[in-house]
Amino acid sequence: MKNKKLRAMVVEPTEDQVCTRFIQEKTVDDLPEGDVLIRVKYSSLNYKDALSATCNPGVTRNFPHTPGIDAAGIVEESAHARYKKGDAVIVTSYDLGMNTSGGFGQYVRVPAEWVVRLPEGLSLKESMIFGTAGFTAGMSVHEVAGNVATHAGDILVTGASGGVGSISVAILARLGYSVVAVSGKPDSAAFLKGLGAKETIPRNAVVDDSGKPLLKSRWAGAIDTVGGDILAGVIKAMDAGGIVTCCGNVAGPELSLTIFPFILRGVRLVGINSQSCPMAHRLKVWEHLANDWKIDLGNELYREIALEQLDEHIDRILAGGQKGRVLVNLER
Repeated sequence: MKNKKLRAMVVEPTEDQVCTRFIQEKTVDDLPEGDVLIRVKYSSLNYKDALSATCNPGVTRNFPHTPGIDAAGIVEESAHARYKKGDAVIVTSYDLGMNTSGGFGQYVRVPAEWVVRLPEGLSLKESMIFGTAGFTAGMSVHEVAGNVATHAGDILVTGASGGVGSISVAILARLGYSVVAVSGKPDSAAFLKGLGAKETIPRNAVVDDSGKPLLKSRWAGAIDTVGGDILAGVIKAMDAGGIVTCCGNVAGPELSLTIFPFILRGVRLVGINSQSCPMAHRLKVWEHLANDWKIDLGNELYREIALEQLDEHIDRILAGGQKGRVLVNLER
């Protein structure tokens, strides 16, 4: 594979610190060292990718760089006995697309410890419609489903029109939960109800500015994807014994509330970290997504684009305008 050419998105700050991004022809020799060389068929766009693509130093420190924290494709070369040429595999999380050349290029080279064999029941394309967002949703649903019965009451999903939120809504509905979806996009109601939400409500319906330590119980469980005042309001309104997962902070990293929801109602707050999820649990969640939790991955849930179309979608996700998932076809 020496000198094999590939196309990739490259981001790089200029001398005056303006972040530029462009499609460039490279070779596999430009890739970092690793055990497994993978020809990428599909990737997907996540919020962290958009941050990397704007040279955010909290995500990526070394430039020039190719973002893309998700990749699914076929093994071309392997120095590890676990994988052989022709295997269909997935790579998400770890350092992929952060400071290791990522899935917005037609090849990646990674350590074998990052690689997941494509589970039966999923195609490469379907695995990237899920991607990190879907995997994060799966981890969140795993916590809710393991602690809250389907008949216990409503499950709230915040940021529901985004990638993690929309897939969470769909999986919870498939499992028989009554799902209430929170979205700041008024035109998302039909989309979310099509995924299985029984009701959609605006953000201000869950944000609390009363200063009260507790609110009337409303939610048996919740999957929060945004943080900030929204998460605080959700926690105050949980039922006794309720569980809340959190995985994002686009509404802010601060959490302003008392300990009363935790010590008076026994509310549990569970952080979701998909990046460093242990492999045994990672495999379990992927198996759920491929089988008993598999949802209809129809066109309403995702938009398929070519590498050259990424630019506009990166701007859209940063502006909060993304609905559902963006699938990147590296062979278009």
